[in-house]
Amino acid sequence: MIDIYDIAHSLAHVCRANGHMRFFYSVAQHSIACALEAKERGYRRDIILGCLLHDGSEAYMSDVIRPLKGMMTYYLEAEDKMQNMIWEKFIGHIPDEEERKLIFEIDDLMLSLEFKQLMAEELNDDYKKLKRQFVCEYRPQAEIREEFIGLFETYMV
Repeated sequence: MIDIYDIAHSLAHVCRANGHMRFFYSVAQHSIACALEAKERGYRRDIILGCLLHDGSEAYMSDVIRPLKGMMTYYLEAEDKMQNMIWEKFIGHIPDEEERKLIFEIDDLMLSLEFKQLMAEELNDDYKKLKRQFVCEYRPQAEIREEFIGLFETYMV
């Protein structure tokens, strides 16, 4: 029952950081930026897809902000199980420790950039390690959903 169109649609309609942004910036936009950064770094197809899909579980479970999530053991277990099912279905395997390190390093770099551009504060200056220039901007959800699907289809060959 896991469907890429459901994931793309849902993530395009969910705002990053539980809405604590200057304007609407979707989880799908974040995921696309992560995948494009992985591509810029020359990472393999499965890592690029891993970056695109790394928040896929949020399409089915919603999300909890990081400070609170760390205290929610049951939620973390359920999220991990759902995320692994998504990766298994679309990538063909669950990323190992080294692959997860690459995926979530980019995730953290993007978070740093998003704080700077969308919350007018610097979490840290890790965004300076990004290989690609990104501008966080509002874009219509339908446009983002289509870009997400297009990127997915490019790397699912």
